[in-house]
Amino acid sequence: MTAPTAAPTAAPALPTLRLCTAGSVDDGKSTFVGRLLHDTKSILADQFEAVQRVSAAKGLANPDLSLLVDGLRAEREQGITIDVAYRYFATDRRSFILADCPGHVQYTRNTVTGLSTSELVIVLIDARNGVIEQTKRHLTVAGMMRTSHVVVAVNKIDAVDFSQEVFDRIEADVRALADDLDLPKVDIVPTSALLGDNVVTRSENTPWYDGPSVLEILETAQPARINAGKVRGLRFPVQVVIRDHATDYRGYAGRLTSGSVTVGDTVVVGGSDGRTTTVVGIDGPGGPQESAERGESVTLRLADDIDISRGDLLTEAVEGDAVPALSNQVTALVFQLAETPVRVRGNVLLRYGTSLVRGRVDEIVRRVDILGGENEDRGDDRTLQLNDIAEVRITVAEPLPFEPYRRGGKVGSFLLIQPGSGDTLTAGLVQG
Repeated sequence: MTAPTAAPTAAPALPTLRLCTAGSVDDGKSTFVGRLLHDTKSILADQFEAVQRVSAAKGLANPDLSLLVDGLRAEREQGITIDVAYRYFATDRRSFILADCPGHVQYTRNTVTGLSTSELVIVLIDARNGVIEQTKRHLTVAGMMRTSHVVVAVNKIDAVDFSQEVFDRIEADVRALADDLDLPKVDIVPTSALLGDNVVTRSENTPWYDGPSVLEILETAQPARINAGKVRGLRFPVQVVIRDHATDYRGYAGRLTSGSVTVGDTVVVGGSDGRTTTVVGIDGPGGPQESAERGESVTLRLADDIDISRGDLLTEAVEGDAVPALSNQVTALVFQLAETPVRVRGNVLLRYGTSLVRGRVDEIVRRVDILGGENEDRGDDRTLQLNDIAEVRITVAEPLPFEPYRRGGKVGSFLLIQPGSGDTLTAGLVQG
């Protein structure tokens, strides 16, 4: 009798890197992403055959790989990317989730969204144009959102005959800008997304460049993990209060945005002057559990009957992480996302975690001058316009546990919303 065959062992999960692309219109982002997908064999054969047919019908000498990623009809017709699209690809070393962001200045708000959840950003520059206003804008936003690793792809290097002189000039401009913006790590690579130079494999057309390809950088990158700094205390915004009068059950449901919680832990309700209580139970999707980590959605049961409602915050201090204090005022760095302006002293709604309260912008302290890369004092300005980046002071009707922004946007970030319509106007980062 033959021995039973052992069950196959599941392959270990590959580490995942979240990244996004940025850059100006016509810098070749869609072709670049298409090249990554094609050269890592992350597309189906029939998809590539369709791209070849369409490209041949257009009279193109090379397949138009941008067709792999520009899915909207308006994007294909105009030759621009409009919406953020998420792409997935993998190598034998790592898997990737890529947010392909628009380049047009009109859609800068979408780039802010893509950057907020990314650990690394690839900024493309057209070698024929060098560093332009939109390049500065995207690098400025990356710096303000504390992106720890930036890869700059000087694309279309073939259009300047693979000139080292052109590349060196652009590299010097990028290094100077990165120093001004305090970007911690910047890699700069000469690429041709059209021909594949230095995107996935190193190119013989750039013998003067001895660095890695973009994919090699992505496979080995070790960016600061989102929310992995020394501040790791519990942050649990209550989304809903669950009551069952028949069993006298009372639980507080939500998702941990930071830290962890274990049965028996002492937590603070609200800000630093709030009441303390003990966690006596944690109910997860599979039933009771002893603990929960950041990102998990659970229901907490508490020892004391305290008045807690949606929007309240349960916290726990750890070494180096003070419980946030309640405040009616906050200073923040904001990104104007909507064409509808935000006016000083005008009424807005502020969403912070699960809280939604009335508020107003009291003052525009300063506005970031993208072209000059410096802070420009414009305290007399009365409105925030589309794509403005500014420091503002805000007052809210009800005190909230404001604390400085942490990378990843789960703590210290907020939205300003237009009353009545509910449209999002502005994204903000609480300043320390």
